[in-house]
Parts: sequence; C-alpha cells; structure tokens
Amino acid sequence: MKKRTYGFTLAELLFCLAGLGVLGAVAVPGLQAGRHAASSADAKSALLETLMKSSHKAALHGARTTLCPSFNGEQCSAGFDWSRGWIAFIDRNGSRERELDEAVIMVKPALDGARLLSTSGRSRIVFQGNGGNAGSNVTFTLCDGRGAGKAQTLVVSNTGNLRQGVASPEQIAAACTF
Repeated sequence: MKKRTYGFTLAELLFCLAGLGVLGAVAVPGLQAGRHAASSADAKSALLETLMKSSHKAALHGARTTLCPSFNGEQCSAGFDWSRGWIAFIDRNGSRERELDEAVIMVKPALDGARLLSTSGRSRIVFQGNGGNAGSNVTFTLCDGRGAGKAQTLVVSNTGNLRQGVASPEQIAAACTF
C-alpha cells in the first residue's frame, strides 16, 4: 500500500510566492493612487463644509465669520498654506484674528497626504452678515501625491458661490511641491 504525503513541495511554494509578489507589485501603485485620491477628496470635502458653514453662520447671525489657516486649531497662522489645518470663527470685532471670546465654528486638523494653498494675498476669508465673501475671489489649489496632473482648484466668489476652476501652471508648481 502506498503512503500518502501531505503538504507542498518547495517548487510549489516558490511558485505561489512568486505569484503573490507579482500581484503585490501590480496592486500597490493602484492602492497608493487610491489613498492619494481619498486624501484629496477628504480635504476638498472639509473645505467645502467649512466654507458653507461659515457663510451660513454669517447670514444666520448677521455677523462676520473668518476662515484662516491654523496649525494649532486656536489661532490664525501667517501665510497661504492651509495644509496644516484651518479654523473658522465668528469674528465679532472684525480683526480677522480669533480672540478668546469668539466662538469657533469649525476646526480642520492638518491634511494627510495633500497640499492646499490659497491665492497669494488671501490668507483670510471673511463672510459678511449677508453671507457674501468680502474682497476678491479666492482660489484654492489642491494637490496630492498623484502629482500635478491631478491638481484641482476651487474658486470662492464674492457672493460666496463655489465653483471648480482650472489650475494655472504657477498654482500647480506651488501646490505640488512636497
């Protein structure tokens, strides 16, 4: 009677491991692109939510609301890089800087895997009591690890309307450097 053996031969095991290696090499770049796309979508969604809530609160309370970059979630930061987070608050005194007695509407912590810059000269966005945006249009440029080809822009008009824009080469160059 013949003895039955169980298990794999070394050749079978090596063949399976090689197959898994090929599958991993094919799948990993796709997974990374998906992760970058999700980071971008999260950043865009959070920015839209903050803009809408700020505009709504301004109109609801008849008071100015201010959005600004913030790395600590408490005070505004200098500059146009919103990647380290931002805050929105009711700006009772119109200083465009958050005071301790001014209510925070929303805090967004640092972005994971994406970079978000506002138009040069627009480090603050102020919504008036009518819900409109004071100043000129502001353009946000969003870039992630997929590179310049996937850069997106979001334009906020003076009336508070939002629209998708086309990023200029200068905006892409600034936002897509990590």
